[in-house]
Amino acid sequence: MSTTVKTQTPITQEHIDFYRENGFVKVDDMLTPEELAELREYLEEAMHSEGDRSVNTDKKDGLYYRVLNQKVNVWRDHAGMGKFSFHPRFAQSALELSGAAGIRFFHDHGLWKMPGDSKATPWHQDTPYWPFNEAEAGAMSIWITLDDVDERNGCMAFVPKSHRLGKLKGIDLASPQNIFDYVEGGQTTVQQPVVVPLRAGSCTFHNGLTFHYAHANSTDRPRRVLAIIYVPEGVTYSGAKHVVTDGTGLQTGEPIKGPRFPLLTGAGS
Repeated sequence: MSTTVKTQTPITQEHIDFYRENGFVKVDDMLTPEELAELREYLEEAMHSEGDRSVNTDKKDGLYYRVLNQKVNVWRDHAGMGKFSFHPRFAQSALELSGAAGIRFFHDHGLWKMPGDSKATPWHQDTPYWPFNEAEAGAMSIWITLDDVDERNGCMAFVPKSHRLGKLKGIDLASPQNIFDYVEGGQTTVQQPVVVPLRAGSCTFHNGLTFHYAHANSTDRPRRVLAIIYVPEGVTYSGAKHVVTDGTGLQTGEPIKGPRFPLLTGAGS
């Protein structure tokens, strides 16, 4: 009979209450200084490698690349990244914040906001881009910055309580529409955005339905982030095309599971 040992996390009841009320939360010092140095080295290698399993979402100088230089599933080409993409502290933190019975890995991505001709990442929700049947799946992201971030180099902003507005239209991030146009009454129905600067090694968690935005990078260095998407145990596959699920053998209507989507913590882990 196995015994599950709870991983120590920095999550407090205050974090939990804030996340569930507002749809996002800031957590300082998620990484130790040693982990931060290691992750910087690994992500640098992963973002510059020519592996054939991770996916670049746009070519250099493309419209989307100017918003975000993104590589999806970097863990599949860099073994060192797996240490962080499947880190038990991150997953346990997600479990505690969400209150889910279990947390599965969905995918990771390296997110570099490039210097020079950088564009802001427009206001959007994440859930419309994910192939889940449940409109309020409870899926969430951890966004771990490898650099100090503020409004000059691409820190995040969130609209508190916007996760309660439901699943809206997916926004074209390269040629965006105004997501607030899809909210009855426009911006008058939502709260003022909260800008969240972070120290390197700190992070935010946000619900997949929470409106969020990232400022442009006006500095001369990339803004480097590792983001990981988690899904609560039991969330089901819609069958929609997605770079992460295509070719994995998932069946429409069945729970997300399998070797690419392991249960990291919680019931049965």
